[in-house]
Amino acid sequence: MKAKEIQELIDFIAKSGLEEVNIETEQFKLKVKRNSPPQYKFPEPVYQPAPPVANPSVATAPLPQIIQAPATPPASTTSTGNEAQYVTIKSPMIGTFYRSSNPDAPMFVNVGDDVKKGQTVCIIEAMKLFNEIESEVSGKIVKILVENASPVEYDQPLFLVDPS
Repeated sequence: MKAKEIQELIDFIAKSGLEEVNIETEQFKLKVKRNSPPQYKFPEPVYQPAPPVANPSVATAPLPQIIQAPATPPASTTSTGNEAQYVTIKSPMIGTFYRSSNPDAPMFVNVGDDVKKGQTVCIIEAMKLFNEIESEVSGKIVKILVENASPVEYDQPLFLVDPS
């Protein structure tokens, strides 16, 4: 079963309102169960205390602001002229991005590697299912935009590929 088929099945189950679905064939066994709301982890805000005010008539420095630490480092937004010619491989689902099948295995692709259309470039884990993500184009990996074992969103850019 391909990642796209699994995503469509998950979407169908979500829309149907079913609490649990079990599917079993000769090739695979799939169990989808939802009985608890998703747990979101937000970064803890960093608070800085305001300095004590001794005399209100004396000019004081502005009060410190609440500083919110970013959950993940922002992706590079700078664009060079060359990036327009690259094809972006995007995440087809929400999940956790992995560059190899297990910690001891070699990475599927590295910067500078040639890839062929249909070749596995990474794995995205979604709901304890590991989905192989395949390249949509043949070319050379120019840039890997996501850190290993980090969360990704739907349609988030993962790789830049030079198709030439």
